[in-house]
Amino acid sequence: MTGGDPNLSYATGPTIMLLVAPTAPDRLAAAIEVIGWAAVRLDWNQPRAPFAIPQVVAIEAAGVDDAVLRATLPDIADWASDCGATLVVAMSPDQIDTVTAVTLGGAIDLLVDPDVAECAAALTIAAERARTPAGVSDIGRESDTARFHRLNAEVARIADTLARLTRAEQDYEPPPIVGDRTTRYGAAPTQATPTAGEFRRTIRARRLRDQFFGTGYFEDPGWDMLLDLYAAELEGTQVSVSSLCIAAAVAPTTALRWIGRMSDAGWFERRPDPLDRRRAYMALSLRASEAMQGYMAAVRRTDTALS
Repeated sequence: MTGGDPNLSYATGPTIMLLVAPTAPDRLAAAIEVIGWAAVRLDWNQPRAPFAIPQVVAIEAAGVDDAVLRATLPDIADWASDCGATLVVAMSPDQIDTVTAVTLGGAIDLLVDPDVAECAAALTIAAERARTPAGVSDIGRESDTARFHRLNAEVARIADTLARLTRAEQDYEPPPIVGDRTTRYGAAPTQATPTAGEFRRTIRARRLRDQFFGTGYFEDPGWDMLLDLYAAELEGTQVSVSSLCIAAAVAPTTALRWIGRMSDAGWFERRPDPLDRRRAYMALSLRASEAMQGYMAAVRRTDTALS
């Protein structure tokens, strides 16, 4: 596993570049060996291979100093993108914010404290992405990604419809009818602006379900993160990626996958910290914020509970 043939073909396995520190866990290397592939192993003093174009770049971030990650990850991510390679990064929980400041969404798989089986699954998926040319797909089988984007398009359509209905309802003035109820002084009914506290109470209520029924039965990470980011928007506070992972109430690797998907779909945005360019925060996009406002208006109009 320390050398490897730089001219590997897909017949014997994808071309994998494995970047790992000498004292780092060997889970990615073990996963590659279990699958039966080979890899060109690099170290952090030589983070790029000048002699081959990789299909998969596997990075073990655990055991690497944060300063080294901040200095090298952007260049490695750009190199992998230029090569058309998929990036697979294994990390420890305390490295989430450092790693995601430059790697999130797209052809990147982020793994938090993964075991060998999780690494093997991620590498296999990454290799399949590299093997299938961009724009080529089996029309007889809709991928998970395609289904996810189709679902997002449908959600966006519903949000736009709700927003239009809300605007139409606010602009509409019904003709006076004898005996019809009207509000005192003829004032139009108003919709109270939702508060951050209202969203925080909803989030706490959702977590109480786990307390009484156990975890794993009510997972809805996309919605949990939308609620958390909208509450933060109303509060005027910033949300780190690691904090958003906690709000998702699922395993960190699953949360990062959802954050990447929601970002790719245009619901979430990554915004650099103006005081520290090495950090990044997550926020709702304008489209997502407007959709949440439309949703809240619809909830209030139909007198249903926020859940």
